[in-house]
Amino acid sequence: MSRHILLAAGFISLFSMPAQAAEFDADSALRAVTVYSGHAALTRRAEIEIPAGAHSVVFKGLPASLMPDSLRAEGTGTAKVVLGAVDSRLIAGDEPAGEREREIAGQIETVNDQIAAVKAERDALEARRDFYKSLGAQAALRSNEDIAEINLKPEQWKGAADSVYAGMVEANRAQREQDIALRTLERQKARLELDLMQIRTGRTQTYQVTLPVEADGAATLTVDLTYQVPDADWRPQYDARLDTKTGALELIQYGAVRQNTGEDWTDVALTLSTAQPSRGASLPEPQTQWISLYEAMPMHAKAGRMMAMESADAVMAVAPEMVMQMAGAAAPAAPAPVQAEFRVATIDTGGFVSEYKIPGPSTVKADGGEKKVMVGPFVTEGKTHIRIQPQLSAEAYLASMMTLKGEAPVLPGVANLFRDGAFVGQSHLPLLRPGQEQSLFFGVDDQVAVKRRVMKDEKSQAGVIARDQVLERHFVNEIENLHGMAFDVVVLEAVPVAQDEKIRVDILKDKTTQGYVADADNVKGLLRWNFRMEPKQKKDVNVGVKVGWPADAQLQGM
Repeated sequence: MSRHILLAAGFISLFSMPAQAAEFDADSALRAVTVYSGHAALTRRAEIEIPAGAHSVVFKGLPASLMPDSLRAEGTGTAKVVLGAVDSRLIAGDEPAGEREREIAGQIETVNDQIAAVKAERDALEARRDFYKSLGAQAALRSNEDIAEINLKPEQWKGAADSVYAGMVEANRAQREQDIALRTLERQKARLELDLMQIRTGRTQTYQVTLPVEADGAATLTVDLTYQVPDADWRPQYDARLDTKTGALELIQYGAVRQNTGEDWTDVALTLSTAQPSRGASLPEPQTQWISLYEAMPMHAKAGRMMAMESADAVMAVAPEMVMQMAGAAAPAAPAPVQAEFRVATIDTGGFVSEYKIPGPSTVKADGGEKKVMVGPFVTEGKTHIRIQPQLSAEAYLASMMTLKGEAPVLPGVANLFRDGAFVGQSHLPLLRPGQEQSLFFGVDDQVAVKRRVMKDEKSQAGVIARDQVLERHFVNEIENLHGMAFDVVVLEAVPVAQDEKIRVDILKDKTTQGYVADADNVKGLLRWNFRMEPKQKKDVNVGVKVGWPADAQLQGM
């Protein structure tokens, strides 16, 4: 009787004790990815059934490039659950750490086994062919003996010959099939090895992350583990589409995403962020700025240095215009495919960064290749005009002055240019904020004729006592609108700018078409004319410049 009482007491005490602490492996899946410049934040989700008490949830096989300081865990449960501090450690392994690496390595191993099997079958076929050859040789000897003994039985040796022939034909056919199979497998192996070489990280270590949890009762726990990894990036790309009939300019943004983190991002919620965690979060402390005197260089050396520096500045000022024209001068290509409708990203411009939430699940392979995703159109206002720079080119270019509207900025990136559906070249967009303007060029307009003529180019001397040297130049730019519609025209002309007070530069009013803007676009010496040309209209833009300098000096830059 006492024995039964003791057993009952033992059962009661067993069930009244709290559940022992246990480790639960988190069978997690990648759910969301936010891509920054050079980094990505990954969120994995796991659902675990846990009993009451204190336990540990373990995430295994996480990438070795994981940044431990970026680990963060959040969760919800069907009962009250308290999460503890996340712990992480590296685990050494023999196999590649990356999921994609392991997959391809396994495929290569399978192909190697198939290649070995095919080679074994080829060896067996070769042995069969040798057997048929020896059998044929023996049959020939026997036939010769029968002929010598006049014991000829044609039906027998003919049947034997047919059998040997059929066997050889079958063996040769099977060998050809094995050669084809072997060649196919070798090519498949070469492709897999190339894929593996492109994504190979060389890492065999993985991170194991442990999350302590304590539950009041049995619960279904959902945990989101977020961490950052390097080797991921995205860059903006744009399509700028101009309709010359209406003047409407459409600017569409895409995101080119690439990653080589060691694991594929399959069917994830993808977000592209303009935040740059790698740039740091704070400024360095200001330091004392010490100054002292030094012996100045000779005046002639100083003047030469200043002239070189300012010449470089002048080249940099003109270079963007030249780059734009070169981009616009590309020959028109075939018409672009018919546009389909896209689902655009949700753009969050609140706070200090912009985030583009790409609609639907996205997949980005860990092979370093770019995946292009749709972000969406910008709200812009475009004004079409003809841009002419006769000093650089005798051709007119179709351009659109784009004003950015809305709240989101345009990030620096390559823009593909389309004119009436035809691809005409590429340009580069700088960082643009709402309200800023940017010119985009859409190639040569053959319906606007431009001719530049030199009317005067003379060098002389002036003055009575100290005769200075004088250079006078006159140009006329003949422009004709061959279109059947009116256009706004912009003409740019750069005149010399003196870097020395002894050099005098005069724009000759009687030889220069008036109505220009001097130092246009804050570029020293740049003249700009804006006017409208009616259909079939002709117009001349004249420029006259006179430059004077001391007779005992030499002029550079003309």
